[in-house]
This record gives sequence, C-alpha cells and structure tokens, in this order.
Amino acid sequence: MRVLRALTVTAATCAAIGLSTPLASANPPLGGGGGPSNVSVNPFAVHQGSTMQVSASGCGHGGTVTSHGNFPPANLSAGSIGFATVRIFNHASPGNHTLSVKCNDNSLVATARFRILEGRPSQGGIGGSLGPSTAETAIGASLVGAAALGAGAHVLRRRRPLRGRV
Repeated sequence: MRVLRALTVTAATCAAIGLSTPLASANPPLGGGGGPSNVSVNPFAVHQGSTMQVSASGCGHGGTVTSHGNFPPANLSAGSIGFATVRIFNHASPGNHTLSVKCNDNSLVATARFRILEGRPSQGGIGGSLGPSTAETAIGASLVGAAALGAGAHVLRRRRPLRGRV
C-alpha cells in the first residue's frame, strides 16, 4: 500500500513538471535578453562623497552603471536583480542627474534619475583619528587651568594653622 501511494505521488509530480515546461519556456526568465528594466537608486538624494546603491532587473550576466562626471563606472552584479554600489565624486555638481545601466549581453540602455546634494557626508567610522582643533585645545587647557586654581584655593582655605596642634 505504501509503495502504491509513493508511486502515485511521484507520477503526479512528474506530470505537473512535464505540463509546466511549455509555460516556462514561453516566459523567458529575467535577464533573458530583454535589456535592463526597473532601475532604481537608493537613496534618491545623496551628498557629494557619499555612496548610493543602484539595482536593475534584466541583466542576467551583469552590466555597467555610468553617470559621466558624477561617479566612476561600476559593475552591476549578475542575477535576476543586479546591484552596484557607487561613490559620488566629492567635486560632483549638485542638482538632478541621470545614470545609465547597460547589460553585458545586450545593447539596450535604461536610465534613472538621482539628486546630488551639496556638502560633505558625515565622517562616521573614522574612530577618533581626527585630532582636536586649535580652539578645542585652547578651551580644554583653560578649563584644566581653572580647575587647578580652584583646587588650590580650596586647599588653602581649608588648611588649619599649625599653632593649634600639640
């Protein structure tokens, strides 16, 4: 009885796979030569010197992301959805710009818009490698001096005269 049930399930599975094969071949997978599509950027607005992630569908064998004067060409990863991380030039001009995505296996090009914001990004991750400025050093030295003077005055006021000791 168990063998009959296993054979029935196996036959039903093979029939389902065999019947779905014509449907699968009628719909080519993403990246099947249709060119790039669904190009998106994250975040849409970035500061000069920051990084931005670009994603696109339809480049099964990878591709290239370019935007002249805004960042160096970057490679789009292969797969149904390709990704690339680009770093905006420090000297890129602020405003609205366009980037282009071209697949390695196709001559079609898709575009997406993004905005470059003026200013520098935060310097997160530097880990204390930036020293204090001259103003910060002067303020710190004056605070330490004031604390030393205050401590000295406190000690002098609290001191008892030696005449009272026996």
